Amino acid sequence: MKFNATSRSVQGSSASRRLRRASLIPAIVYGGQDKPVNIELDHNEIYHALRKEEFHSSILDMQLDGKSHQVLLRSVQWHPYKQIVMHVDFQRVDANKALHTKVPLHFVNAEISPAVKLSAAIISHVHNELEIACLPANLPQFIEVDLSKLVGGASIHLADITLPKGVTYVSHGGDANPALVTAIVKGGAKDDEAAAETPAA
Repeated sequence: MKFNATSRSVQGSSASRRLRRASLIPAIVYGGQDKPVNIELDHNEIYHALRKEEFHSSILDMQLDGKSHQVLLRSVQWHPYKQIVMHVDFQRVDANKALHTKVPLHFVNAEISPAVKLSAAIISHVHNELEIACLPANLPQFIEVDLSKLVGGASIHLADITLPKGVTYVSHGGDANPALVTAIVKGGAKDDEAAAETPAA
């Protein structure tokens, strides 16, 4: 995804307020061998880009003063109660260095899983994203979790899925195999085997 940026030399809260009144956003890009650079962005362009999942989990092509830079979105500051972007941080990407970032999980086939069809289970997403490490070229936009074989009362853990090539999970809490999704069976519901043996009415 591409977006446009312009260098800015004026800093401070008053300068930032003037930018926002002109429908511009103060931002910064840092990392790599170069010094941090203060930039400004078009609010309308970035606001709509932020509504797309891939803008948060992809290598972005920042067009800064006529040159292309590969960056990763790092943080967004929103107005406390208005749909206004206040500040954005980007990190430069080095093609030869691993990066750490979070990518969303996409849960598929829940409607055909035994947990739903036989046990009327509630599918609870324990995690909606994973923190990973990989080279920029291997960065996935999302990681798919197939629920087609999930049974009532069971969970799918990280070890039950296959991460994309070159991608590793980054654990901070010491849990190397976290549960990603759980099928919660309501009280009084039959388990899958019993439900499967019960003849249809």
